[in-house]
Amino acid sequence: MKKTMFALAVAVGGFTFNAGAWDYEGHHAVNELALASLPSDFGIQLTPALKTRVAYLAGEPDRWRNTPDLPLKHVNGPDHYFDLEDIDLCGLTPATLPPLRYEFLATLVKARTAHPEKFPAIDDAKDADHTRELDGFLPWSITENYEKLKSDFSTLKAMRLYGTSVEIANAEADCVYVMGVMGHYVGDGSQPLHTTKQFNGWVGANPKGFSTSNKFHSWIDGGYFKKTGGIKVDQLVGKIQTATRIANAGETDGIFQDVVNYIVDQNKFVEPLYQMDKDGQLSGKDDKGMQGRPFLDGQLIKGGQMLGNLWLTAWLEAPEDTYLEGQLKRRTPDSN
Repeated sequence: MKKTMFALAVAVGGFTFNAGAWDYEGHHAVNELALASLPSDFGIQLTPALKTRVAYLAGEPDRWRNTPDLPLKHVNGPDHYFDLEDIDLCGLTPATLPPLRYEFLATLVKARTAHPEKFPAIDDAKDADHTRELDGFLPWSITENYEKLKSDFSTLKAMRLYGTSVEIANAEADCVYVMGVMGHYVGDGSQPLHTTKQFNGWVGANPKGFSTSNKFHSWIDGGYFKKTGGIKVDQLVGKIQTATRIANAGETDGIFQDVVNYIVDQNKFVEPLYQMDKDGQLSGKDDKGMQGRPFLDGQLIKGGQMLGNLWLTAWLEAPEDTYLEGQLKRRTPDSN
């Protein structure tokens, strides 16, 4: 959600909008699809209990919305979206986005300071979480969680060599937690309205007459799925491919660029999504109103595929933690 807390009820232009990207069922489905993509030799045994935990954690970042305290509202909201169209105001393109979050933020601050007239005025009364100046941090949220997971996998590998059974279990639990939470943000990226300033009804010039309804986002997130029979993960699993290592993972900033490309690709569907709505393909009322269902199902599949690829790549790319291994080996036999 743009310039507000994604999953919090926040007043925007006189209305209250409460949404994540996909409802809980959608995020749950993305994580389930990603789990289905993992090969049998993935680094953690995919037990039923593990799968249940990973799927449950898909909703964690949206559950954080239930705490109204400003520190959590402020830090959580921008992680869920990225207004791709606005980066040109900073003189940036997808290819030149800084791979580090705070470098991007510094670039944004400098651009706003140098040319404030280029940026929309901020209404303090509609900026309760103090994020209206931001374009969102979704590419960084995904990349940073990938790096956390890679680090946790390095720890797990070391613990399996020299740790106790309790330490191994805890290391696996850490990996599972990051996998699940990370899935939320990858799922956000597969919802086109989380990649655009046109996040909830078309704003500004509207020559094609797209919907300006402030219910559009929530309808795409889950209302349409509920209207058309719910999400049937078992029917989508067959369209998931076995996860593969991301080709440029070993390159400097390779994962970040891959994530940016993923978001750019989903942003291309913003206008077609509005067009489907205009054409009545997203009403869910009749045969024509069901025509948008394959597209939205496909977006869930894209999210699951991307997530599975990132999980697998993190496992394969996790380096040996020689420092931790050295510390573990120096322990006395009694400490093990």
